[in-house]
Amino acid sequence: MSKIRFLGLDVHADTIAVAIAEPDGEIRSLGTIPNRLESIRKLIVKLGPAKQLRTCYEAGPTGYVLYWQLTGLGVECQVVAPTLVPVKAGDRVKTDRRDAEKLARCLRAGDLTAVWVPDEAHEALRDLVRAREAAKRDQLRARHRLGKFLLRHGKRPTVAMKAWTLKYMEWVKSNVRFSQSALEATLSDYADEVKHSAERIQRLEKAIQEAIAQAPPEMRAVVEALQALRGVAQMTAVTVVSELGSLSRFESPRQLMGYSGLVSREDSSGNRIRRGPITKTGNAHLRRVIVEAAWAYQHRPWVGGALQKRQQGLEQAIKDVAWKAQHRLHTRYKKLAARGKIKPQIVTAVGRELLGFIWDIAVKTEAQQRQKKAA
Repeated sequence: MSKIRFLGLDVHADTIAVAIAEPDGEIRSLGTIPNRLESIRKLIVKLGPAKQLRTCYEAGPTGYVLYWQLTGLGVECQVVAPTLVPVKAGDRVKTDRRDAEKLARCLRAGDLTAVWVPDEAHEALRDLVRAREAAKRDQLRARHRLGKFLLRHGKRPTVAMKAWTLKYMEWVKSNVRFSQSALEATLSDYADEVKHSAERIQRLEKAIQEAIAQAPPEMRAVVEALQALRGVAQMTAVTVVSELGSLSRFESPRQLMGYSGLVSREDSSGNRIRRGPITKTGNAHLRRVIVEAAWAYQHRPWVGGALQKRQQGLEQAIKDVAWKAQHRLHTRYKKLAARGKIKPQIVTAVGRELLGFIWDIAVKTEAQQRQKKAA
């Protein structure tokens, strides 16, 4: 008879509700413990040998600290996707104790879906990339505030110029004046925020470049190889790698497409087949950069100066995949446009296929790096 015991943990910032599923079928609550390493260590010692324990908790705002604490104690742990935890249709009572018991029961039954836990290097790079993404959103809001403020008061350049360039900001600083001191203070605050957001993005991009230079060789190789694709510059490649980790963990491109949430919803039964919008159930950060990159394939296949520079030093096999992607995805774009599809639908479909080429390049590069490491 198996002696494996299954622990369900409902984790909060300060407390952890614990439940255990015994091998003989009994499921019971063990109460609540503080979310501290000392309390976790005492719990593991009390429940028995670490090798006979299996634990899980839902991914959430507490991150992966508990995962690393448990694995450091020799306990096998899973971080599970909250949206994929089975829920009974008639269950209307939700408490920490019940959640912990449900996790223990489902873990023993094998009904939970574990998420990928990034290592230290991937998690650090991912947080940095997401900080830049947040800074870009803040910059857009700051520009909107200043632009709409000037528009409300009829302040527009007398000569044509592109917004948010150095020339435009110099015009705002030198030529926009108000008689009311309150309006002058508002203008100064909005303009300073636009300047601050630009400086913030520059600092973060510099930090990302330094982080890539210090990253493990396997990670750097994949980032460089992905830039062979049109529309995938450094920031897009870094985002893909930081959000996905090792792409070899996906058995096929189709699995990666499903993970991204770029596949269609489906509600089919019998002879009826009904498909709807994309699921959007995957990684939103990944989905955003892939759709942005897909816009590049509306243009005919071409290797321009910037792309040629990014491809320098890469193996011919990687360049061949990138060139094949240009032909296939551009043809796909034209066919969908000829069928009357709107552009957002077209780039979503192209982005989904782009993920297949990203998977191909990344898997080949990771295999080469493993061979070099083994040699």
